[in-house]
Amino acid sequence: MLKKTFLIIWFFTNLALLAQNNELTKQIDEILSDDFFESTNIAIDVYDLTANKTVYRKNEKLLMHPASNMKILTSVAALLSLDSSFTFNTSVYYSGLLMESVCYGDLYFVGGCDPDFTSDDLDSLVKSIKEFGINEIRGNLYGDVSLLDSLFWGNGWMWDDDPSTDFPYMTPLIINDAAVKISYEPNLIDKPVVVKTIPQSKFFDIENTSVTIKEDTSDLTITRDWINRENTIIVKGTLSYKALPDTTELNLVHPEKYFLTLAEESLKKNGIIFDGFVDTATMPLFTHHIATFERSLDSVLVNLNKESDNLSAEMLLRAMAYTYFGKPATAENGLKLIDSLVNMTGLDPTDYKFADGSGVSRYNLVTAELLLEVLKYIYYNHHDKYVKLYNSFPIAGVDGTLENRMTNSTSSGNVHAKTGSLSGVSSLSGYLTTKNNHQIAFSILMQNYIESSSVPRLIQDKICDILTSSIIE
Repeated sequence: MLKKTFLIIWFFTNLALLAQNNELTKQIDEILSDDFFESTNIAIDVYDLTANKTVYRKNEKLLMHPASNMKILTSVAALLSLDSSFTFNTSVYYSGLLMESVCYGDLYFVGGCDPDFTSDDLDSLVKSIKEFGINEIRGNLYGDVSLLDSLFWGNGWMWDDDPSTDFPYMTPLIINDAAVKISYEPNLIDKPVVVKTIPQSKFFDIENTSVTIKEDTSDLTITRDWINRENTIIVKGTLSYKALPDTTELNLVHPEKYFLTLAEESLKKNGIIFDGFVDTATMPLFTHHIATFERSLDSVLVNLNKESDNLSAEMLLRAMAYTYFGKPATAENGLKLIDSLVNMTGLDPTDYKFADGSGVSRYNLVTAELLLEVLKYIYYNHHDKYVKLYNSFPIAGVDGTLENRMTNSTSSGNVHAKTGSLSGVSSLSGYLTTKNNHQIAFSILMQNYIESSSVPRLIQDKICDILTSSIIE
């Protein structure tokens, strides 16, 4: 009798759970029946990590552009291939002799692909030179950029995306995101708009033909001579006298030269006498180490994923290349580590196309299945590294690129996922927790739409809300 009662309870419990799972499938199917998908492709793969089973799949093997979901592959490959103690290093050395605080030789700044190196970091390095005992340099100032090859953009990057900071010119000697921040504000009426670079530097020529006007409307544009790949800043148009001060940012050609200009200016600001030549050159063998600025892998990973930073992803790809294949580090060699990651999941890397580490290139082709398998692999096989990946992802309604999404819903504070966006492409892949505390890995890829990106994002958010509010067994 007891056994019969148990079987009855088991039957109705599982019948209820089956009904709930069927309801989840029905709700997602209903969303995907929208007219939006008559011309738009979607691929979904959802997996219950707790119960070890598939929850929902559709077109999971369809090749799609990942956009910044490519950063998931780069991040996981780096976590698995680079030692946890790995750091991005920017160093300074001197050659020749040091006598009575005078360096009778050259100064070398050696780039180590630190994507987050700033003017403040540079000043701390220059102060280290002073503290080392150098008050005067009787030689030249050089930047060693030999760690990378000469390709300044990724494979398939588009020329007309210049001068957006989303498309940084790559160098191992990076400063301020390989970009310049520009402040602008109204002047007196009929006078040019007040424009300054942050920090101010002799590196830039500014062609300012703008005018401050008394009308309420403005048509001010600030760009640089990107067609000729020059760093001349061009300001034109009008700005209302009522406009509030604001800033904009532009990427830079040859950002290593900007680094060296700021280094020269910092030397003089810190009282180090220098009047030599400034250029790039490979550091000779017999030099003396002064100081190194280090940045942890974990720190770079958080900025990479939460802010979807393309420069960080590309530098991470090249850091892997340098670690395993030496100088000069190339994207091609970095992608070999992503191939290795795919092999670890049991899939075949030749079934996909990898062109860069950030997802900027439209040559990248992946599947929802691949992204899901990578998320599953690190969760099941390297849980400590999974925690680092999980913590680096934006949190819905909280921070990063998901700060303003899924607010006031069951997904807020719950979904940890990587966003991705290109024109006509939107993706979201990561982790979430169901109502009954099951951990879920998911990947949603969408492409070939002409509507606003808010449309596919809303659909992704609805799917996440369905999953976070569900009980899955």
